[in-house]
Amino acid sequence: MYSGIFVCGVFICVFEDAAVTDWMPICPWPGQQADYIAYHNDEWGVPCHDSRRLFEKLCLEGQQAGLSWLVVLRKREHYRRCFHGFDPQRIAGMTEAELERLLQDPGLIRHRGKLTAIRTNARAYVRLAEQGVDFAEWLWSFVGGEPRVNHWSGMQEVPTQTAESNAMSKALKKAGFAFVGPVGCYAFMQSMGLVNDHLTCCAQHPDNR
Repeated sequence: MYSGIFVCGVFICVFEDAAVTDWMPICPWPGQQADYIAYHNDEWGVPCHDSRRLFEKLCLEGQQAGLSWLVVLRKREHYRRCFHGFDPQRIAGMTEAELERLLQDPGLIRHRGKLTAIRTNARAYVRLAEQGVDFAEWLWSFVGGEPRVNHWSGMQEVPTQTAESNAMSKALKKAGFAFVGPVGCYAFMQSMGLVNDHLTCCAQHPDNR
């Protein structure tokens, strides 16, 4: 368990029985939710070059549209079970009857367009693969193949979309993907480490590691 205080706009997790050296300043957006803090510390902004993991996150960002990422995060394992571990080949072959059953599953976000988009995206992924496109390399090309490390001092400075996320969104839509708007694409880029938007006073910012 832990309590917390804000210092310079950054949440400081103070774990029970922790020494002062165990205090950990992080970005404020996870609040005091333990699973959200773990996600921030262990996943968010860590560069990922695994095509299946990138595909999964792109699909889950689409599920988030209009909701908090925490809602989707807490359903992620169930999505993995229902959508074959986000294997694009297997998802691409899912039937209408299978999708209809999933629409009745309370463990998912029961939005027909969002759930259908996962199959749509899997089919788009498969088409790209058949054309010889490496999905990870393609997505990383929008940032020149290297993480863009930003130096924001406060959350109010962090953009919700950029020229790169707009370009990615347009390219994904042209390739047949759905629920991939520029805001969602930027959130995807942040989470998968294509851009690093940890605040400069966060322990996870590259300058502090």
